[in-house]
Amino acid sequence: MNTLLIANRGEIAVRVIRAAREAELTSVAVYADDDADALHVRLADAAYALEGNDSEATYLNADKLIAVARRAGADAVHPGYGFLSENADFARAVIDAGLTWVGPSSEAIEALGNKLTARAIAKRVGAPMAPGTTDPVDNAEAVEAFAEEHGLPIIIKAAHGGGGRGMKIVHEAGDIADAFDSAVREANTAFGRGECFVERYLSAPRHVEAQILADSHGHIIVAGTRDCSLQRRNQKLVEEAPAPYLTHEQRQRIHDSAKAICREAGYTSAGTVEYLVAPDGLISFLEVNTRLQVEHPVTEATSGLDIVAEQLRIARGEPLSVTDDPPATGHALEFRLNAEDPARGFLPFPGTVTRFETPTGPGIRVDTGITSGGCVSEHFDSLIAKLIVTGQSREHAIGRARAALAELVIEGLPTVVPFHRAVLEQPAFTDANAFAVHTHWIETEFADTLAASEHLAQASAGPARQRFTIELDGKAVQLGLPGALLAALGNTSQSPAASEHADESTAEAGQIKATLNGRFVKWRVDEGATVAKDEPVAVLEAMKMETTLYAPTSGTLARQKIAAGDAVRQGDVLATVT
Repeated sequence: MNTLLIANRGEIAVRVIRAAREAELTSVAVYADDDADALHVRLADAAYALEGNDSEATYLNADKLIAVARRAGADAVHPGYGFLSENADFARAVIDAGLTWVGPSSEAIEALGNKLTARAIAKRVGAPMAPGTTDPVDNAEAVEAFAEEHGLPIIIKAAHGGGGRGMKIVHEAGDIADAFDSAVREANTAFGRGECFVERYLSAPRHVEAQILADSHGHIIVAGTRDCSLQRRNQKLVEEAPAPYLTHEQRQRIHDSAKAICREAGYTSAGTVEYLVAPDGLISFLEVNTRLQVEHPVTEATSGLDIVAEQLRIARGEPLSVTDDPPATGHALEFRLNAEDPARGFLPFPGTVTRFETPTGPGIRVDTGITSGGCVSEHFDSLIAKLIVTGQSREHAIGRARAALAELVIEGLPTVVPFHRAVLEQPAFTDANAFAVHTHWIETEFADTLAASEHLAQASAGPARQRFTIELDGKAVQLGLPGALLAALGNTSQSPAASEHADESTAEAGQIKATLNGRFVKWRVDEGATVAKDEPVAVLEAMKMETTLYAPTSGTLARQKIAAGDAVRQGDVLATVT
């Protein structure tokens, strides 16, 4: 291996470029049109355009990626996470092109990246799991039949990929058809494959996972466990290592079964075996991610291992640098810094980051693919950066995290930073004697508290507020002024986002407006139909996630002329109810 193509973008591309530099490899980046000025393009030794903006034309286009590898003289490909990282056909195409694939074999990806065959392997080695289908479900009727047999709630999942895309929880039988259609669409958009399966849903579980490293010399280790229970829309927001409040027996069961699953599949490289842990302590196998995880830095911080460097060692045919499970030292927390507005249900919010200042100090690491002035594209994921904080204990790490989040500044668009600040004040998460969060805690128990949080109030002002430093009796004082007030005083620097917020507050009754920049997916009701207040009317998609729009009042629906795939901008009037 001499030249490494990174078939990805954003912070993970930057992470791999830096690992390649340390390994004395030449790095080659690729970029969509929106990413031409991105940090990963600037840091790589060479960068090549993929000519396009949507995922299918760029980072999901295997032919383009391999063509670039040949043109650049690359002899290896690292897929990062997401996109084609768990696509067995891409792994096979890379190898067939004479290149080294930095990841598991295509056979292992097929066996474990497909959640159905992974369940079969887990069952063979004795890992516990909830009831589920053994084959993909072809239609909503098959899902309804499963629900009749096993009861509700159920969860529909994409058989390929991860990250919460193509995953829908259903509590009412009447919602099954729409949930199935939405899961298939999201899976196709995110992974290029729409197969889904269904299983019984466990209420209020924790999400615990084991970080696997395996080489071609027969060594398999668990580099550590992680807890990733703080999620919204089945996507993680906060992760930590090691997973707290597990008994010795639970931790051992996870280590042993994770190794057994990967050994049975002939797995090599980095991977993650995920579990749900029910409130009564029951452990249930969830899935295997056959790739590097977004949250890998917390395991690096507590294990002392560089997981990307280990991937490169394994791809070269070398043994792991350690061959026994490393003990966890200290505790680490990772906070995903997404361009989403927590005051509006975590809606994705593409736009320009006008100011980005990161904290510094002991135990603080920031992985990012963007700098001040950078753009968060509507075509891709909402992740801006990751803040990783390490301490001698969980309590120490939480204290450092509070200080780091207080120092962090991201301006120009809403982010989830106010959520992180709020969650670190919640005993359900911070109590040294208990751990009361679960995978839907944010959307259930924490929802009202979050809505009333002073942190969220500041977030809702977001781009509409400008801060100034004034001096009172020789002391510097920070003053925040609402954009509406500045506009009234003749200030013309109010941001477009501020105007959009103002437009929303004065919107005519009955208007249904786009809540984000993205594309239109479909209408849920016909033109001229009578709709009830809060009835689903339309579906939008941005950053690989679907968002439903609801009728603001009861009446007759008048739709604008808009079709599936059309671009929409936040604030566009899509329909009116009269």
